[in-house]
Amino acid sequence: MVTLAPATGLQAVVLGASGALGAAFVDLLRANAEFAEVLALSRSSTPAFDLEDEASIAHCAHAVGQGGVVHWLIDATGALEIDGAGPEKRLDAISAMGLMRALQINAIGPALLMKHFIPLMASDAPTVYATLSARVGSIEDNRKGGWYGYRAAKAARNMLLQNAAIEASRRRPLAVFAALQPGTVRSKLSLPFVAPSDAMAPEASAAQLLQVLQSLQPTGRAQFVDYRGTSIPW
Repeated sequence: MVTLAPATGLQAVVLGASGALGAAFVDLLRANAEFAEVLALSRSSTPAFDLEDEASIAHCAHAVGQGGVVHWLIDATGALEIDGAGPEKRLDAISAMGLMRALQINAIGPALLMKHFIPLMASDAPTVYATLSARVGSIEDNRKGGWYGYRAAKAARNMLLQNAAIEASRRRPLAVFAALQPGTVRSKLSLPFVAPSDAMAPEASAAQLLQVLQSLQPTGRAQFVDYRGTSIPW
């Protein structure tokens, strides 16, 4: 069973901690003396969760909740290439199954994480719930088209977070909710699409994102920001 340390510092949970960016978040938070405990949860942790299995998500959240409230939750889950297929570049490349799979991994699964983990957040202290979005999820900022399923799923993830933020802020007025654009990070996700030399180290992206999260103020709504702290239009 997961147990959190006594409430002598902040308690954090990183979801999707086995990925490049998730692991970087874990390392940086554990190196920060403000955090008493940082839990790293993924498909391979104990307990483990699967984005496509709500029961496993509920089990993980229940185990975490036995240790007390959580102050920081970072959802670093997501996938660009799913079932061996990359993002669709043209309209004639989309399929019903491809769109459904993109939504399942990048929107529905993260929504279920919100459902089960946001209730664990402290209601009387500053808290943070952050989820990895992408600039391509911005409808207003879309200038090139393409990447149908991934764009749609990230846009849906943004909307789901906004809904959850508005609802949760009624009981947690000190909570910050953020959709994060991490930049192009060196990882398995980006490797097929960009040269490593053209991507950021995950540690650099995570460090900047943590600084951004620490600077945000609660607004009763979700905020869509990049790793530089610049607001992105929804």
